Amino acid sequence: MAEKRYLLTPGPTPVPPEVLAVLAEPMIHHRARDFKGIYERSLARLREVYRTANDVLLFTASGTGAFEAAVANLTSPGDRVLVVSAGNFGERWAALTRAYGADVVHVRLEWGETPDPEDLRSALAEAGDVRVVYLVHSETSTGVVADVQALAAVAKDAGALVVVDAVSSLGAVPLETDAWGIDVVVSGSQKALMCPPGLAFDSVSDAALEQAARATSPRYVFDWERTRKAQAKLDAPFTPAVSLVKALDVALGLLLEEGLEAAFDRHARLGRACREGVKAMGLQLFSPDEDRSAVVTAIRAPDGVDSGDVVSSLRDRLGITIAGGQGDLKGKIFRIGHIGWFDVFDITTALAGVELVLADAGADIERGVAVTRALEAYESHATV
Repeated sequence: MAEKRYLLTPGPTPVPPEVLAVLAEPMIHHRARDFKGIYERSLARLREVYRTANDVLLFTASGTGAFEAAVANLTSPGDRVLVVSAGNFGERWAALTRAYGADVVHVRLEWGETPDPEDLRSALAEAGDVRVVYLVHSETSTGVVADVQALAAVAKDAGALVVVDAVSSLGAVPLETDAWGIDVVVSGSQKALMCPPGLAFDSVSDAALEQAARATSPRYVFDWERTRKAQAKLDAPFTPAVSLVKALDVALGLLLEEGLEAAFDRHARLGRACREGVKAMGLQLFSPDEDRSAVVTAIRAPDGVDSGDVVSSLRDRLGITIAGGQGDLKGKIFRIGHIGWFDVFDITTALAGVELVLADAGADIERGVAVTRALEAYESHATV
């Protein structure tokens, strides 16, 4: 019998059957009338999910392409920018801004630390003339979801543009692009938006577009103005990933049919269920024990157990794919994702598998309690 597989990483994530089905439909031309209608609806739905009245620019790329666009269009060599980094994707902002010749003020925190608005205020005061502040909303390498509303307010007070990596948070936890004064929000298709990898998005404020018009860094495929002008005519400057856009249209429709608030609540409950099940086993959380931490649960491996062995045993023995630690956390933590097309039984499957492989590895864990506790926590609306 073919092995059943379970995908529980923080990206790529499982794709609903309705989305998979549209990927199998015959190819259509990207300038045909029927595609233009899908394209127009997808862009409108993106703005609704982003909660913005601004343009959301769509690129055929991984989420990192939208990262690069948010650097290439906003910085000129020598511009001072500030990056807040507390994990792997904050480090990516730092690497990209340096690659474009920016004068980078790198506020580097310990991996797993939650950025504090007052620390950002102090760093901005010390740095002087900062053009752009680059932030991470959901740091999937650690499970931390930052308070970007408070961080963005501090950056705006200092006169800087605000760019937020929301690749894994968009559609999973509350994010108010316009209400929170965020100039650029970067995201991708393969996380909470329930699509395969391959589409990347930048929402762009008027202030961001004005700065992009002055920036001198080279860009071509990721040029915002070229993309914005094409989208205004329901076109794309280069051939888009037609089938992925069709899939995105369906996936966004499913998300909006559920309702964003309902989706946020579901993700909070899934995160709560996962954390409570982990604690019931006697394991220690690495990610914060709070409802805002609803994207991925990071767990410390028990003493004497390499987290990489947990990940490989789950995959090879049980068909369950979770994520290991990155960087200095490699071998120390493992991560269970719960964004997108998930329900509580996906969480209990992961917990049962973790329990099994850890027990077989000789770890001292409480057997038989994680699933029950996770189900109880999911049904409870009390906050942690």
